[in-house]
This record gives sequence, C-alpha cells and structure tokens, in this order.
Amino acid sequence: MLLLRTQTSLSAESADISRRQILLRTGSIVASSVLISSFPSTAYANEVKINTSSDGNLPDLPPEASRSYLQYRIPLQIAADFFIFELQPKLANVDDWGEINVLFQTNNARAGQGSPNKIERDFTNPMRILGLSMPPDEADEMRAAQFKFESAMQKISKAVSGIRRDLPVEIDPSAVGKAKDGWEEGRLALNDFFTVLNRVTGLNEMKVLPKPDEIEKYGRSERRYFELMKKTKLCQNRGGPALAQGWGQLMISGYMQDSCGIPDLDKYFYQ
Repeated sequence: MLLLRTQTSLSAESADISRRQILLRTGSIVASSVLISSFPSTAYANEVKINTSSDGNLPDLPPEASRSYLQYRIPLQIAADFFIFELQPKLANVDDWGEINVLFQTNNARAGQGSPNKIERDFTNPMRILGLSMPPDEADEMRAAQFKFESAMQKISKAVSGIRRDLPVEIDPSAVGKAKDGWEEGRLALNDFFTVLNRVTGLNEMKVLPKPDEIEKYGRSERRYFELMKKTKLCQNRGGPALAQGWGQLMISGYMQDSCGIPDLDKYFYQ
C-alpha cells in the first residue's frame, strides 16, 4: 500500500513538472513572437536600411545633433506630408478656411501656460530643436529657414484670421492670393531646412516638397498618410496617449504603435 501511494505521488509530481515545462516553453514561444514582431520583418530590413543611433552613420555630428535628428526626422516628414496632402488642398477651398484658422489657435487655458498650436508643435518647435543642436554653420542656415517658414505661416494666419467653420463670412479676394503665397513660401523654407539636414547627415532621407501641380514627384503616398491620420485619431478617441503633444518622444519609444495599432513608422518614413 505504501509503495502504491509513493508511485501515485511520483506520477502526480511528474505530471505537474510536465505541465510546468509545457507552460514555460509556451511562454518562451509567445515572448519570442512578441520580440520578433516588434522589429521590422527580414524582408523589409533587406528592402531598406533603417538608420538608428547604433549604426554609426552620423560620426561627424555632435551626439546631441545625432539624437535630435533621429528623434525628429519622422515627425517632420509627417508634418511635411500634412503640408502637401492637407493644408494645400484646404487653402485652395475657402470653405475649409475655418479649419485652417484652428491650426494657428493656442489654448490659453491658464495665463502664461498655453499649449503650442499645431504649426508650432509640428513644425517650428522641432525645427528650433534641430537647429540648436547642429554645428554652427548649419545651425545658421537652419535658423534662417525656420524664420522664413514662420514668416510664411504668419501670412496664412492673417489671411484666415477670424474665419470659423460654423460661421460663414465674406472673404476678401486678396486674402486668397496672400494665403497661397504664404503656403509657397513655407514650402520653399521647408525645402531649405530639409536640404541642410540631408547635407549635414549625409543620409539624404528627408523628402523635399514639390509644387502642387508636380505632386507625383514627392514620391510619398497620400493614401498611407490619411490611413495614418485615421488610426491616430482612433487611438486618441479611445483614450490612448496624447499623441499630438509629443510626437518625437512617442515615435522614438515605439509606444504609439504598440499601444494603438499605429502603422510601423519606420516603414511609413522609408517610402
């Protein structure tokens, strides 16, 4: 009887060990799958070269400049996509000017603590950070391009000032020309900025913006841009991270994609 009990106990213990082994192996497989899925596929890695801080591709830049470039290149290119695919068509349609006016509005909920508007957040702030981190000669060129861009945006802001989406008003015909001039000057300023970035990094990754009637030269997908914006908006509506408040940090951490199902931003960048 004692022998039988001992054998039964050993059998139960062996079964328990087997179950634990299965669970451990299963857990390892799942963990491996998660790790693999967090990196670009082998086919994609062979398709394009993704430059990261560990690649040593920016040896001539100060460390801070290298970090700033790798952090803000994707947000700036997305901002450029917005400039081409959204802002320009809306400027061409005065019925959309109320939406453009919102881009320049700052939320001053508390005196002296207002959050930046979209143009400042997505364009001028990253441009300023990048310019401050670069070597002196390039920094001067980038600062000049930034100032030209800000001046151009002021033209658009003045043209659409006071126009609201829910309040139709008569628009001065001269304002249409001024707004379009502001957009074109902004396009050229962004191109100047991107040209300096491409030269100083030697990577030639930033895509310059073509004229509206030559948009096919841009080489980037309008469909993929609006898909990214749609999924970003869905993420915000579900209570996800405050995406609009920190593109750079969220991009570099990968948190935005992992938590909200946002398309892979490296793949989006390297179109």
